[in-house]
Amino acid sequence: MAESNKTILRFEARRHRARMDIRTEGPLDACDHFFTSIKPETGQVIAAYWPHNKEFDSQPIIERLLEEGFQCALPVTQKDARPLRFAKWRDDMDLKAGDHGALEPVVTAKTEWLEPDILIVPLLAFDRRGYRLGQGGGHYDATLKELRAKKNIVAVGLAYAQQACLFNLPVEEHDQKLDWVITPQGAQSFNVL
Repeated sequence: MAESNKTILRFEARRHRARMDIRTEGPLDACDHFFTSIKPETGQVIAAYWPHNKEFDSQPIIERLLEEGFQCALPVTQKDARPLRFAKWRDDMDLKAGDHGALEPVVTAKTEWLEPDILIVPLLAFDRRGYRLGQGGGHYDATLKELRAKKNIVAVGLAYAQQACLFNLPVEEHDQKLDWVITPQGAQSFNVL
């Protein structure tokens, strides 16, 4: 039942996103909120995503991370497994369309694989509890579950403020909660101290 509700919600969230007026939702503002709220530390690996199909633009954050000397990684889908792998990213590297159309690094024998400490996650919608509605492939939920079993990781949703839901999203056992959501209007933490 929850999955059929999610299918309807995904359809509506995509339709909503396609119609949003995003002129006041600048990625540079979200970038500032990311750095003042998340406060990445030297030595941490930060994984982001390359925006696809009107996803919130993560490129200003990636560019600033690289400028400040952080190790960045982008996700690579695996053919026979849901969890993503993360390839070290530099701005002189090539990208190709992955299995779902999103751009990801071209994998070669020299690809350096990293394990993120901070994972920036795309989404279609998010609720006030920190749950997200993704595209439905389960890649980020499986990835977060796997990483959280190994270490402390900070999961950061990156979104337009207009993607916030006024109701609780349906949650299934495999759904992973975000630690933060960053929008151009601010940062919201879902960690209870």
